[in-house]
Amino acid sequence: MPYINTTPGGQSTSPSNTNNGNQSCEFIDSPQALTTVLDTLSTLPKEPPSLYIDLEGVSLSRHGTISILQILATPLNRTYLIDIHTLTASAFHTRSTDRHTTLKSLLESPGIPKVFFDVRRDSDALYAHFGINLKGIHDLQLMELGTRGVWVSKKFVNSLERCVEKDAGLTVHQLQQWSSATNKGLDLFDPQRGGSYEVFNIRPLSAEVRDYCVQVVAILPSLWAVYHPKMTGAVVQKVEAATKDWVLKSQSENFNAADPGMKLGPWNEWGFELSNGD
Repeated sequence: MPYINTTPGGQSTSPSNTNNGNQSCEFIDSPQALTTVLDTLSTLPKEPPSLYIDLEGVSLSRHGTISILQILATPLNRTYLIDIHTLTASAFHTRSTDRHTTLKSLLESPGIPKVFFDVRRDSDALYAHFGINLKGIHDLQLMELGTRGVWVSKKFVNSLERCVEKDAGLTVHQLQQWSSATNKGLDLFDPQRGGSYEVFNIRPLSAEVRDYCVQVVAILPSLWAVYHPKMTGAVVQKVEAATKDWVLKSQSENFNAADPGMKLGPWNEWGFELSNGD
């Protein structure tokens, strides 16, 4: 995968090898580079969604920090790694050339669909640190839950790893590659595996961290392609309502991104909505 580090002077790093085919990656760490990105993103098709998003950070939540915001633009086959650690609030207020688009307006636009996998932690961090009120969100974790078979329990959500294993349609070799890149990243940043989340703030990013950031969003369109065709009218409404509720709850005063209850879905075992007392 060609890796381009966009800087104010237009410099770029050498290409690096990843498992994401011909997908390109740009590391965005200046307002000038971000303006160019916004010019591009604002023109992309909305159906099907063009933007697949994830965030990385140090204890990513209202109690931690955001380091990187990844945006996969599928029509371009390109992933942008927005350097929030360096740009801080300017990342969300830098404007496109026509002055109409910022990263904040894009993330908050209900008319621009954006695909996440479990939006809650990302929403918590974005809202707490930068006042971003996410709208137009499609959550693949909820889409998977909502499209399970009638007699399959809907009490617990599946992890991204589980969804990739059973639904992404990868060959054994591709799944091994995906798992290997994931594990290399986890070894670097997961404290339980001897790593540190601070690796997301080291510049330049290591190849392993960069590849991890890219592959997390690179797999999401494959899951969309599996779950979206199964979304009937009733399921669409149910998942849309649950997604909006997750965003709202992630902004609430008592939300805790480390709560073990995050493994629970919004419905009971057979798909009926839980009341506040359940």
